[in-house]
Amino acid sequence: MAEVTNTSGRRKTAVARVYLSEGTGQFTINGKDYTNYFPTLVLQYRVNQPFALTGNEGKYDFKANLDGGGITGQAEALRLAISKALIELNPEWKTLLKAEGLTTRDPRMVERKKFGQKKARKRFQFSKR
Repeated sequence: MAEVTNTSGRRKTAVARVYLSEGTGQFTINGKDYTNYFPTLVLQYRVNQPFALTGNEGKYDFKANLDGGGITGQAEALRLAISKALIELNPEWKTLLKAEGLTTRDPRMVERKKFGQKKARKRFQFSKR
């Protein structure tokens, strides 16, 4: 049986757990095909980006469990997890993926709501009289 590489990626509140193995390019996300899970071409491009940059389109299969966040956050979490898995398989690809910014965990998160305010920074309307 082919060796399976297990990695995870995160973005905002989305978490992606990826199991990458050699195969024919079958991508399964939460039991669905990735084209059904990510209907737009932009999101599909983001998922394929690490494979396209390293020239590995159609050479690997992956199964992914995605949880939390929205569809864009999940796609970017998945992209990070795939990049990490490819680097584990071949460390030479790290410079290529790092140059495109695919190895960086995006730290931006939603700021918490504070008490006495409407949202994180918006305040209740102030009335002088």
